[in-house]
Amino acid sequence: MSGAVNFRTCGSVLVTGASRGLGLQIVDSLASEGFSPGKIIATTRNPDTAQKLQELAKKHSHIHILTLDVVSQESIEKCAEEVGRLVQEDGLNCLINNAGINVMADYHSVTAEKMIENFHTNAVAPLMITKAFLPLLKRAASKGGAGSSGTMGIQRAAVINMTSLLGSVELNWGERANNFKWYPYRISKSALNMVTRCLAVDLEPDGILCMGIHPGWVRTDMGGSQAPLSPEESTSSVLSVIGGLTEKDHGSFLNFTGEQLPW
Repeated sequence: MSGAVNFRTCGSVLVTGASRGLGLQIVDSLASEGFSPGKIIATTRNPDTAQKLQELAKKHSHIHILTLDVVSQESIEKCAEEVGRLVQEDGLNCLINNAGINVMADYHSVTAEKMIENFHTNAVAPLMITKAFLPLLKRAASKGGAGSSGTMGIQRAAVINMTSLLGSVELNWGERANNFKWYPYRISKSALNMVTRCLAVDLEPDGILCMGIHPGWVRTDMGGSQAPLSPEESTSSVLSVIGGLTEKDHGSFLNFTGEQLPW
């Protein structure tokens, strides 16, 4: 958990899709494990029905729950305004684009509608969210954070896209290709990887780190009961990696172990 301790010097973290699964576990771990950032902003489409998230917020006063429907531009812009009021002149230090869906469909069952649904949530939404929050990220980056003004990382400003090893074009062959014939999901995550690289190019002049991380195959509603990793195990590793990111990791595609993954 060595890298995760750096969240102590991170003023604010925003997590999308925080009502369940990995997003909920990230919020829980950030709030409970002794390395909490100043503000944890947890977004969900329906806060009123996010019972576990609401319970966490009652225990930890620095958790702020906001409404965000990631496929609604109006909702994205409204959320950005609310976050701006929360962080004020400090800006937003770390944006974790975690919200995602898996519309399962193989070659025989895939439709244009299924492709577009998965593509919108997993690839378009993180781009639009990052774009809306960019002024707040720039504000945080301009302050330099805990390190020197030239250092990249969560202490300054970072965009973390939760992607998937299944989005790797190189690895989509052999056994892994035969076991996971998920056209909409795999293609949407490949697109998210390109979004990450494009953003990395454009955000670099402002000192904003951008990268993608694969959290592993996790036992969540989306990952299923056969997955080898618990949410706690995955989150422990993911937060350690994210907390330790520097400029050398800008534009990278990393496993939850910290290892580089092929595009």
